[in-house]
Amino acid sequence: MGFKKLFASMGVGGASVDTVLHEPNALPGGVLQGEVRIQGGSVTQEVESLSVGLQARVEVETNDGEVKRNIEFGRQRLGGAITLEEGAGHVVPFGLEVPWETPVTTFLGQQLVGMEIGVTTELAIARALDSSDLDPVNIHPLPAQQAILDAFGSLGFRFKSADMEKGHIRNTRQQLPFYQEIEFFAPQQYRGLNQVELSFVADSRGMDVVLEMDKKPGLFTEGSDSFRSFPVDFNTFDQTDWVSYLNQWLAEVGGKRNWF
Repeated sequence: MGFKKLFASMGVGGASVDTVLHEPNALPGGVLQGEVRIQGGSVTQEVESLSVGLQARVEVETNDGEVKRNIEFGRQRLGGAITLEEGAGHVVPFGLEVPWETPVTTFLGQQLVGMEIGVTTELAIARALDSSDLDPVNIHPLPAQQAILDAFGSLGFRFKSADMEKGHIRNTRQQLPFYQEIEFFAPQQYRGLNQVELSFVADSRGMDVVLEMDKKPGLFTEGSDSFRSFPVDFNTFDQTDWVSYLNQWLAEVGGKRNWF
């Protein structure tokens, strides 16, 4: 038994954990339902805590350049300490709230390349290595976000890429330590525009829509960026013609700067 305890403290023969999501699809502000299945190992162990949360793979600026790191958010503790007998099994159900700011990972049934978000599970065991598990989830756009994305598609913008960056977008309602950028290639009609980066920063009432326009560099000029941020109310968003709104704004900004 002494050797079994030693092996368990090294992560050999100890408890295992598996998380099963009843539905891996969710909206920002929604709830992910599932259960954590804990299986006891070859010795009795003291479980100090069990928790689930969301984890994102985020780009972080360092002195040596950009690196990707895992950032956890929306963590929820499930119950208190228990004694896990040798070979015993426990099933712990949960409902994990998805923060309103959670980035979109799926659009029109397609996974956005570069978006890595999942449910992480941590089982803290006294004098032993933590057992962990990660289960991918699909975060779909809210109706208001879908309307903005559809408008870009109607204007001829093509999806380029998406990423998550550590940092804060100024003058927004942002609470999470990172944000999402969705990049589009500009269509021919906006001949002076290279691409547009789109960010959503949402809460329960509405969202800030942040646009960054990237101008094409010319023969004698360098490229430049232009920012725009505007609020969208979830209760009234469908009263706006977003295709016309975005087209007018792009034309106005481009015209003032002699881009088009």
